[in-house]
Amino acid sequence: MKVQQIKQSVNAKGLEDWGTAGLPGTAPIQVSGLQTVIKGSEAIDTGIFECSAGTYRRSVKQAEVMHFLAGRGRFTADGEDTIHFASGDTLFFEANTEGLWEVEEAMRKVYVIF
Repeated sequence: MKVQQIKQSVNAKGLEDWGTAGLPGTAPIQVSGLQTVIKGSEAIDTGIFECSAGTYRRSVKQAEVMHFLAGRGRFTADGEDTIHFASGDTLFFEANTEGLWEVEEAMRKVYVIF
């Protein structure tokens, strides 16, 4: 099928357990998601990502576009000002952007990593 659809992605069920993330000395956050593979573009990682509140380091090396469906918090790229986000916001990350996620309210986003 040339077009895939996730109906009501803000409430989509069936996310897979992707384990935990976090910083040493902090409570681990629960991470889950639903990866969607686009035929002919298998090298592009896309889908839904969800995590509980908490703090963790960004470890993605590629560029990324994300649109928040739920939650709120902030991201501080190393050496830069803090960006606050909430549901409805969209962020665009350059490749090799490292920094700190501080998720205040459980976050769900649609992402494309390329």
